[in-house]
Parts: sequence; structure tokens; C-alpha cells
Amino acid sequence: MKKLLEKLPFYNKAVLPYHYFQAVLATTKYRHPAKKLHVIGVTGTNGKTTTCFMIWQMLNSAGLKAGIMTTVAYGVDKLKPELNHMTTVDAFTLNERIADIKKQGAKYLVLEVTSHALAEYRTLGIPIEIGVFTNLTHDHLDYHKTFKNYRAAKGKLFKKASYSILNADDSATNYYKKISHSYITYGIKNGQKRAKDIELAVNGIKYSFGDINIESSIPGEFNVYNSMAAALVGQKIGLSNEQIVSGIKSLTTVEGRMNTINEGQPFTIIIDYAHAPDALEKVFSSVKNCNGKIISVHGGAGRRDPSTRPIRGEILAKHSDIVIITEDDSRDEDPEKIASGFIEGATKAGKVLGKDLFKELDRKKAIELALKIAKKGDLVLILGKGHEKSILRADGPHDFNDEDVTRKILKKKRQ
Repeated sequence: MKKLLEKLPFYNKAVLPYHYFQAVLATTKYRHPAKKLHVIGVTGTNGKTTTCFMIWQMLNSAGLKAGIMTTVAYGVDKLKPELNHMTTVDAFTLNERIADIKKQGAKYLVLEVTSHALAEYRTLGIPIEIGVFTNLTHDHLDYHKTFKNYRAAKGKLFKKASYSILNADDSATNYYKKISHSYITYGIKNGQKRAKDIELAVNGIKYSFGDINIESSIPGEFNVYNSMAAALVGQKIGLSNEQIVSGIKSLTTVEGRMNTINEGQPFTIIIDYAHAPDALEKVFSSVKNCNGKIISVHGGAGRRDPSTRPIRGEILAKHSDIVIITEDDSRDEDPEKIASGFIEGATKAGKVLGKDLFKELDRKKAIELALKIAKKGDLVLILGKGHEKSILRADGPHDFNDEDVTRKILKKKRQ
């Protein structure tokens, strides 16, 4: 019944009073657990999780006990995996976890905040000391309907935040500056703080801004932005340059984000959570120096904005030598229908079914196909699910993790 109601065009607005009432009850039940914590909220379309982990690692390395809640995991010292396919959980779960993080002695909380959570009042009663903006691109319009609404939903974080850290290379920052109480901007082309002398390599990044020289083993130009945002959080809190640099450098990986899989195979495999058009572009930009063929495995989730499917298919086709369209969290939507959108975009960009474009709706078989095709020096990109531990089909969740499945296939091939 709920699934049918959710398809009504006015459903999301109709249930807002319910979400508000739920948030009030949740914060009351757990006695406003975030009130005595220094909360750093991170929002944007892409880069939120990595930025959160960089901040969390930097704070803990500096001796400032910090908790974290992201798409990937939550906790303080020993993190628990986030098994729900959502970033900012419902208000009751959110407040319960914050109360537990506070009980463990954390003084800081790094919170990944989505537009859905802000629109549905899930963060009601959580004071935001620092708000961080990564970027804003085409995403979640199935929920927000217009880009303007999406931008405004994200903006609620900066209306709440005492201080905002904004990406000046993103046009949405012009809007967020107007509603922020106090802010600083950063970027490569624009901003009060700008990255200089940037070095991008397959095994990491180097750059400087001001008198700080940042290094990270997480590759991609987008991680210049993510680490700059983290560094500016450190500066605002009062960390020394040494604490900022060593803290960011000590984070070597984030689960499901540009993770390299090495089981002795003669080609490279990277797993990433990228599933929005801009995120896909950023992944391909970071691997553009690949000398071999690029083989991409990707699919789309059901009950999510269908307008991005042809766009993503076209991006995959333009940047890959071989594209394999597969399943993602299809939920109760027909996987064939979902795949057709991607195939439409890929064929528009010149790919031919059966030649350099394949459809394999069993994700495990799709990964097997990619690994079978790959030769020495090639690159296999497995995109869209990243860290997730299950896949949602019409009959419910099934255990599935891209990294585990990939490693099992590789080990079996060696036997």
C-alpha cells in the first residue's frame, strides 16, 4: 500500500507533517543528544562520504575524539557498517545513534547530511556548528522535482550552520553564500582559498594552499576539493597545519570509494560508489591516463530519477571501450526497463549491442564477464554500489558486495 501511495505526485509534501512530528518525538525521547556535541554537517551531491572520513580521521589523529555517521559506517572508535541503503537515517535511529556516540565520549560528530533528510526534518534539533558544501549536480529530482527545490533543500544546512565552508567552483555557492551566517570559500579556479601546484597520480594527490602542503593517497581531482574542505574544517577548529596535514594523509582509503582490488590479476580493478552523472564523469576523469582498455560495469536503481539513465549510458559509452549494463537496486521496477534507458544513451554515443555494449542483468555474471574480457594493462570499473552489502530486488534484499564478489571470482579463476 505504501509503495502505491509513494507514486502519488503530492505524496512527499503530504507526509512532511508526519516527518516533523516524528523528528520532534525523536529528539525529545533521546533528550536532544547532539546539543553538547560540536557537529560538522557535510552535504552535496558527491564527495560527502570521503570528506566526512577525512574530517573524522583528522580530528581523531589530533586527539579530538570524534564520532561519524555516513553512508558507509557510523560510530566512534570501532565503526559499524551502515546496512540501510540510505545516508542520513530516520530521526529515531539518528538520535539513538548520536546518543550512543555521545555516551562513548565523543566531543565532535561528523554527520553526512542528505537533501532528503533536510527536507524531511530528520536533523531537527541537531545544532550544526560547521556546514560543508561539496558540490551540486543533477540528482534526486525524482524526489525534489526541480533543481531549484534540490538546491533549497541542501540550503537548509547552511541556514542552520554557524559557519559554512563552500565550494566556490560550484555555482550553487552563490545561493548558499546569501543564506549562510558566516562562511569561507574554497576551490581550484575560484575561492578565498585556492589549491595550487596540483599533482594528480593514480596513487594519490598533492597540492598546496596558503602555507599548507596536502597529500592524500586517495586519487582524483575531486579529492583535492574534498581534502581542502576537510583542511578548512581543521583550521576553523584551531588545529595546527601539521595536525591537518598528517590527519588527512593518514586516511588511506574509504570503503567503496576508488578502491583498487588486487588479487594478482594482470589488469586493474577499481570499485566506486559513483551513480550520478557528475560522479561518473569524475571517476573517468581520474583514470583518463589508462593505457589499456576501460571496461565499465554499471546499472541503475529502481524508483529513482529515470531521466539520468540515458545520460549515464552516454557517459559510460564515451569514456569506456566496453560497457556492460547490469542491475543495481531494481526494487519493484522492471530491470529490463531500467537497462533500456542506459542502452539508449550508450547507443546514442556509438556503442553497438553485442560488440562493445553488453546487457547482463545478473550483477555477478556482469562482473564475471568484465573480468573475462579484461587483458593485461586494462582497467575494469565496477560502479554504482561501492560499499553496499546487499542488492534490493523485487523480492527483497539479497547479500551482495561488489568487492567480495569480485575477489571470489578472481580467486576461483586462479584455482
